[in-house]
Amino acid sequence: MPKMKSHKGLRKRIRVSARGKLRYNKSNAGHLMSGKSGSRRRKLRKMDVVADKKVAAKVRRAMMV
Repeated sequence: MPKMKSHKGLRKRIRVSARGKLRYNKSNAGHLMSGKSGSRRRKLRKMDVVADKKVAAKVRRAMMV
């Protein structure tokens, strides 16, 4: 049986923090920022954490961490 391959798209988009949490950049922060409020733009700059444990487990399995 061949080896499992890690999901390269996920590897590029999600980082694992020192405590093992999955961190990612929020969407909608690429362009067209003039129509968004300053507070919304500030919030989009920060990284977010995958909160759902089931989803995090699936992502971890796909990333092969």
